[in-house]
Amino acid sequence: MANELDKILIKQGQQDFAVRFGVNRSAVIVTTHLDSEKNKQLDAILEEVANRGDEAVAEYTEKFDGVKLTPEQFKISEAELKEAHKAIDKKLLKSIRQAIKNVKEYQSKIFVGKDKSFKSTGIKYTPIRRVGICVPGASAPLPSTVIMTAVPAQVAGVKEIVVISPPRYNGSIHPAILATCKELKIKEVYRIGGAQAVMALAKGTKTIRNVDKIVGPGNAWVQMAKKQVLGIVGIDSIAGPSEVLIIANNKANPAWVAADMLSQAEHNPGSAVLFTDSEKLAIDALAELKRQVVELDRSKETIDCLLKFSAIVVLKNMADIIFHANLFAAEHLQIQCGDNSRAIADKIKNAGAIFIGDYSPVAVGDYWAGPSHTLPTGTSARFFSALSANDFIKSTNIIEYDRKKLAASAEDIIRLAEAEGLDAHARSVRIRQQK
Repeated sequence: MANELDKILIKQGQQDFAVRFGVNRSAVIVTTHLDSEKNKQLDAILEEVANRGDEAVAEYTEKFDGVKLTPEQFKISEAELKEAHKAIDKKLLKSIRQAIKNVKEYQSKIFVGKDKSFKSTGIKYTPIRRVGICVPGASAPLPSTVIMTAVPAQVAGVKEIVVISPPRYNGSIHPAILATCKELKIKEVYRIGGAQAVMALAKGTKTIRNVDKIVGPGNAWVQMAKKQVLGIVGIDSIAGPSEVLIIANNKANPAWVAADMLSQAEHNPGSAVLFTDSEKLAIDALAELKRQVVELDRSKETIDCLLKFSAIVVLKNMADIIFHANLFAAEHLQIQCGDNSRAIADKIKNAGAIFIGDYSPVAVGDYWAGPSHTLPTGTSARFFSALSANDFIKSTNIIEYDRKKLAASAEDIIRLAEAEGLDAHARSVRIRQQK
């Protein structure tokens, strides 16, 4: 089956290059969305939860997750959090604590939320009151998602953090996730997920108080639900399958490139694309892919993702690579071009995160370096940014004029208001100039 991967090699200049390249990218983007029939189902789920609250959440949890819960059972008890924290492997807990420290230090350094006041105008920053975090509950536990979303919120000063995750682990949430929540002193954790949980967070139910912003990854149902509730609450972005774009030249190690591609393709769905100007590297990396993929526990699923969503693309030169990379706007962008890696990175305008050099695999960012791994996908890095502490504050403009300052500007303000036909606006200034 691994020999089928020969199909993912695309060379610039081939007759069908543009078509194959376009189809590959479109396949990834489409997975973020629902077809018309599923959109109708989504609308029905959201409406039911909005109207019937906990009762609807319980029904959909049983239908989609196969777990029957009463509303009183949604919330993870303090005893369960303590038990998970006590039972977790001590070496894993040590790693979790260090990851938390790394993220906290990085987010504190980049945080801009300090009030800035000037003589008559300024800006005030206020932490968002209450935030909901979506943590996927698929086959693999994701304590890193809790770290990469909750810690930036805590750095920003958010006081109330709510975690939701579907009950996929013996009818509950994986202990590693619960232990991480306990380590972060998060007390509100609910064993619900999917679109029904998103609406519960947005509108609130008798059991779950509404939040002001929802962040975090999830499948297409979760992401489209987030899109639907935008306006009732804020969201981070609409995230699709995990993806990596690797820019590499003849200086790169083909075995490492292949390993990095596989690290994203194993997400199922996941996308891994290599751009190179070296046909030799392309062929060598392909050979390594075929060799390494059969050694993975999820070999079959990973091969499927490579065939559906991945490609090895040979372009004419580095200028073409940079041009296409900026159009691609990848979630993760790795650059393995020897001493030229940093210079190439400086020319990239669109990417969720850039990993520079041979020793910066995506896993370093996923777990350890400090920036959040909650990143824009599917070309949305053109207008969305990586989640950070700065996403958990809101700004309020401050205007404070005294009599003298208003008098100096009054005629201009009145003139502009009257030009727009807004007499009352003009009058509100003029009346203050009368003695």
